[in-house]
Amino acid sequence: MLRLSDLALPLDHTPDDLTAAICARLGIAPHELERVTLVRRGNDARRKSAIKLVYVLDLALTDEAAVLAAHAGDSHVRPAPDTTYKFPVRAPERFHGERPVVIGAGPCGLMAALILAQMGLKPIIIERGTAVRERTKDTWGLWRRGVLNPESNVQFGEGGAGTFSDGKLYSRIKDPRHLSRKVLTEFVKAGAPEDILTEAHPHIGTFRLVTMVMSIRETIERLGGEYRFQTRVEDFEIETGPDGTREIRGLYLSDGTFLAARHVILAVGHSARDTFHQLHHRGVHVEAKPFAIGVRIEHPQGWIDTARYGPFAGNKILGPAAYALSHTCRNGRTVYSFCMCPGGRVVAATSEEGRVVTNGMSQYSRAEFNANSGLVVDIRPERDYPGGPLAGIAFQRHWEAQAFTAGGSNYHAPGQKVSDLLADQPSSGSFGAVVPSYQPGVKLTDLALCLPDYVMESLREAIPVFGRQLAGYDHPDVVLTGVEARTSSPVRFTRGPDLQSLNTRGLYPAGEGAGYAGGILSAAVDGIKVAEALAQVLVG
Repeated sequence: MLRLSDLALPLDHTPDDLTAAICARLGIAPHELERVTLVRRGNDARRKSAIKLVYVLDLALTDEAAVLAAHAGDSHVRPAPDTTYKFPVRAPERFHGERPVVIGAGPCGLMAALILAQMGLKPIIIERGTAVRERTKDTWGLWRRGVLNPESNVQFGEGGAGTFSDGKLYSRIKDPRHLSRKVLTEFVKAGAPEDILTEAHPHIGTFRLVTMVMSIRETIERLGGEYRFQTRVEDFEIETGPDGTREIRGLYLSDGTFLAARHVILAVGHSARDTFHQLHHRGVHVEAKPFAIGVRIEHPQGWIDTARYGPFAGNKILGPAAYALSHTCRNGRTVYSFCMCPGGRVVAATSEEGRVVTNGMSQYSRAEFNANSGLVVDIRPERDYPGGPLAGIAFQRHWEAQAFTAGGSNYHAPGQKVSDLLADQPSSGSFGAVVPSYQPGVKLTDLALCLPDYVMESLREAIPVFGRQLAGYDHPDVVLTGVEARTSSPVRFTRGPDLQSLNTRGLYPAGEGAGYAGGILSAAVDGIKVAEALAQVLVG
């Protein structure tokens, strides 16, 4: 097979046009083209009057060697890579060794457990939250009634934080082994739409994520895995040998039991703050890392479609438009869009009482009225929150508590119109052309009450810049909702080349919470990597 990339055609092209373009690009006759397989399709909307679809294709040709030789040096004509996943080891059929433990059932823990189960290692999955169906009810309890369950919410429970999001499966991670393909393939087997295998920016949506997560759980259990829901790890048994070597020996669980464990994947997500504190208390190596803080910004989706696609706005092939924006401010800070959700809504995402946190969510259809995105400012430990490896947690908690107060102390979110933010004055009265989607509600106020001064200064500089790049972005009625404080983990549980903790053998920090991923796909890929590393130690 030969891989042809960066082949661009007009939006309204036909299948025959695609075949003709392939033949013209490679200099071959139609009869020399035996089969075409779509690998990826995206769009190039830099010229709104001439939007193009851009393809990556795998081709079967009558004489692939001759075509490759004729295009030697062309980076867009290459042998097709082998994307088949290959297990590094497999347990013997009657393997009776120690069972590995996975803490957390988010994207990272889910894929780690699946890979371990497929290798015959029958993992035990510890999840502090509930199974995904019950978790959905608990999450809606906060959104509809303002009632928070601290152990079952947007952050905690089967499926992790990614379940109540846009289900975006796009990542810029380096992936030479094509592990992302393994992730996407397993997702499709579990009920995700097949187009995630070919779309340049695939997404699943919350509704389908719920059923997909349940299906993967059933597969893991069928292969001998075991789930323990509503079970929190309260402490870690770590043994120090005569030579100073530290090794994990087991877990103290919230049900009062002790689980002996010498091989543990830590996939707890970016909001397991109590677990972070306990690991630090037990001496597990941890470092502060950068993250970002800011707001959610909402526009009518039609405005974004028109700004991005011009006369092609509403085209079914293109779908609802997304955007990615970034600006480096005079104060040296970077403001950027984050987790953009076309046709979605802003959701309440706190996991702690007395705090307000926002996030974005879309269904697969992306058919709701507003578009929303995080609009955040970079935060660095050495500059913004000195005070030790866990100081970022205190930083996040402070501003989340301020947002709770500014919103009325009832889980309503504080909001402000762009016109008022730019004028450095509070918002009041009623909403204009943009009605925010956050539930249980938004209180117009002054976001300066719940964000650092330098964040507000950065937002005031960046928003007009983005308005010049994307028409309507800085419309006076656009609403900002605070705070978006959990863009990523504020800590990294540093690991060595063997993917184990730097100073605690048998502990495998993984995913977003450990500081090694940012999003569903990268977290799932990291889950595969740590599962493989653990299996090679366990099986030998």
